[in-house]
Amino acid sequence: MKVVVTGGAGFIGSHLVNYIKRLHPDWYVRAVDVKPLSRCYLPLKADEFVRVDLRRLRNALKITKDIDWVFNLAANMGGIGYITRVGADIMRDNVLINVNIMEACRRNGVKRVFFSSSACIYPTYRQESPDAPALKEEYAYPADPDNYYGWEKIFTEKLMEAYKRDYGIEIRIARLHNVYGPYGTYKGGREKAPAALCRKVAMAKDGGYITVWGDGKQTRSFLYIDDCVRGILMLMESDYDKPLNIGSDRLVTIDELARIIIKISGKNLKIRHDLSKPQGVRGRNADLTLIRKVLGWEPEVSLEEGLEKTYRWIESMVKMEGKRGGR
Repeated sequence: MKVVVTGGAGFIGSHLVNYIKRLHPDWYVRAVDVKPLSRCYLPLKADEFVRVDLRRLRNALKITKDIDWVFNLAANMGGIGYITRVGADIMRDNVLINVNIMEACRRNGVKRVFFSSSACIYPTYRQESPDAPALKEEYAYPADPDNYYGWEKIFTEKLMEAYKRDYGIEIRIARLHNVYGPYGTYKGGREKAPAALCRKVAMAKDGGYITVWGDGKQTRSFLYIDDCVRGILMLMESDYDKPLNIGSDRLVTIDELARIIIKISGKNLKIRHDLSKPQGVRGRNADLTLIRKVLGWEPEVSLEEGLEKTYRWIESMVKMEGKRGGR
């Protein structure tokens, strides 16, 4: 089996590459990314790394030649601070990448394509309360995502559906819900809430405080990276070809998330709130009824266990940066 993982130097992509090689050491895995391998935090076990810009069709054609399966995770993306600020670049870049990947797979006879969609596709009107009902896959329509990133993702879901209908390409679509873990972006403006809070706690002095965006009462569920890549591969190897939630159904407030991280740190910290910052939808949780039924998958890593691993890695990175700055 020869597979491509686009976005292979990114957070989820790098973990997926290594997971595939661990489970299927005989598979040939080509990791593809627009950024250099040196910017990948996780040591990559890919058989080959190709640095190309997939916004150009010729590059998509090049990396999918003689390939059986493609895991398409390449995207211009970030946390809530990024996706609420950037619209045109996200839509342009990601639509180009995804259209090129699907067309290249058609031309090169790739048998099966996975797409990393997002919980951001779900409509705003179903996420207006902190205790909003968990999101079932069927709730995607009538569509009303709260950001451009979500609109791009739902467009690509329909694009893949069209390529399946018209050209017979096998498709697999996962709607990922707030994936976190070590070896991911934790600073610079594109980090997501768990990583941002871990960084803030790691940098805070004992007895001080951290700032939480919004009032802290907004709710989310968070999925540890190991559970995520396990679900992705199970979906890809299954015969299920409709969009499927891969997430956790344990709902917590952002303040609760922060308090768990503070407890892990062993520090005595207060929480302050910045109401001027974006906080996204009011409440978002994953309904896992369908994935439990069709794949028998569910999360295995608790939020506390996953945050412990994530915090310790980010803490080590913050300390390393502090030592460099002190030289």
